[in-house]
Amino acid sequence: MDLLNTLVDKGLRRELPTREEALAVLATSDDDLLELVAAAGKVRRHWFGRRVKLNYLVNLKSGLCPEDCSYCSQRLGSTAGILKYTWLKPDEASDAAAAGLAGGAKRVCLVASGRGPTDRDVDRVSKTIQAIKEQNEDVEVCACLGLLSDGQAERLREAGADAYNHNLNTSEATYGEITTTHTYADRVDTVRKAHAAGLSACSGLIAGMGESDEDLVDVVFSLRELDADSVPVNFLIPFEGTPLAKEWHLTPQRCLRILAMARFVCPDVEVRIAGGREVHLRTMQPLALHVANSIFLGDYLTSEGQAGKADLEMIADAGFEVEGAGEVTLPEHRVAAGGGCGSHAEAGAGCGSAQGAGCGSHAGGGCGSHEGGGVCGSHTAAEEDESAGAQGSVDAPTAAAPRTDLVAVRRRGTGTDLAPNA
Repeated sequence: MDLLNTLVDKGLRRELPTREEALAVLATSDDDLLELVAAAGKVRRHWFGRRVKLNYLVNLKSGLCPEDCSYCSQRLGSTAGILKYTWLKPDEASDAAAAGLAGGAKRVCLVASGRGPTDRDVDRVSKTIQAIKEQNEDVEVCACLGLLSDGQAERLREAGADAYNHNLNTSEATYGEITTTHTYADRVDTVRKAHAAGLSACSGLIAGMGESDEDLVDVVFSLRELDADSVPVNFLIPFEGTPLAKEWHLTPQRCLRILAMARFVCPDVEVRIAGGREVHLRTMQPLALHVANSIFLGDYLTSEGQAGKADLEMIADAGFEVEGAGEVTLPEHRVAAGGGCGSHAEAGAGCGSAQGAGCGSHAGGGCGSHEGGGVCGSHTAAEEDESAGAQGSVDAPTAAAPRTDLVAVRRRGTGTDLAPNA
């Protein structure tokens, strides 16, 4: 396809595609999907080889958020049955981070629900960052705390933070349809504050909220303009108890096209498959590794993810390797330009876990598989399958059916007495 040859050529030169070309990627037919993935894979391998960066989330404060982001299980008015707890102590957060680092993660993302941190909250998170780095000198730390006030990004940087995550989530034109308690401009301002303070900017999007192709292209072009070092691509988890609970628009093929578009528009940055990969990519997750160079390991903030062991097996089976702590994530030209995240052993490329009121973290990412599980499989699904099997038949899911069986609230790890999934 002439389009794909053009996009590969532009990606290798870091040249911005046209809007028409980006829209054409999203309009690619299923018959041409493997060619699209192969083309995006050429750009991915040129800048990042076959390395996969692992990131690990620590939910410092869960639920009870005053913001009304429609996608978030921690939002004001949410009736989702998520874990709710106040701030973890620094040693508790450090212990939680250690589980992910032991599993192979090189970056820890510290997330807290809420509109934004108070100065006291910044002090609290600063102590947590220091506690984590005392135990793990080379760890990359990203903070994800919501809208920043003047001077707060600088204080986080002084405390040892390498990156700051705050997602744009969707296009400016449609932002007011998903959130009313803050604006798109507020989010852009926070990303710029992080940049100005010397933190690596991590900012991404959420697909599957009913947006148009034009909205997706708009937000990814905006992320390139903001020069984010890391672009997490999240796929909406339609959590029961949230306004978007009935929004099931994604297929694995659609997710791959969105990832490919993000790679062509942002060829030399860390493109991360974030919340929702288990629910929407499902068995096509390994194919997505040919486009993205980063994932989250284990569970998310309020939902359970694929078993950590299964993540590592998937990476190896697909012919990729986990990026080591001493390896540089970003290409040399971005490092030379001062692109914080991944530019040295202690730099991080942000958290970008997806959807949170102020925090920008994904409240419902993950599928609910448990230790030793395969790609997916929550408690509920397993119990239903066992019951159906006893009756002699199990109905296979149809391609277009909502996979509500793959959504499971996190009941282990941080905030519980059970071991984390890492």
